[in-house]
Amino acid sequence: MKPYPHHYTASASARAADNVMIGAAGLRPIETAAPPEFGGPGGTWSPETLLCAAIADCFILTFRAIARAAHFYWLSLDCRVEGVLEPRRDTAQFTRFATATRLTIPPGADPAKARLLLSRAERGCLISNSLRGERTLSADVVTSVESASVAES
Repeated sequence: MKPYPHHYTASASARAADNVMIGAAGLRPIETAAPPEFGGPGGTWSPETLLCAAIADCFILTFRAIARAAHFYWLSLDCRVEGVLEPRRDTAQFTRFATATRLTIPPGADPAKARLLLSRAERGCLISNSLRGERTLSADVVTSVESASVAES
């Protein structure tokens, strides 16, 4: 890892009646629009869905790093984040983020250790740690019944 501070830059542009294009150097642009709740067309990424996706993405990447350091082998991790946007004072803000995970581990792996590592990932996610809303984690750990090859991720 590079020493801190890290700097990240993204940009956005739009014409008066078009969707917004967001991007960053070296990355494919993403088209966004307001969500239907704010009069947007739906069917495209919005800042609200991007925020929830960033939390889910960060959670998985944090878990991957923690599991690797703990020499914990796992097969797959699915993560769903629901953000709740509510009025607060004179504005709207996300008040809660509920993270639901399903971790698949190989036969013989320790489910208690898996839950501990999932909890550590939730506490270590730098995106979640940068937000004000209340956070909850529900973690489902299942053992694979398939004889798939185990990958250290």
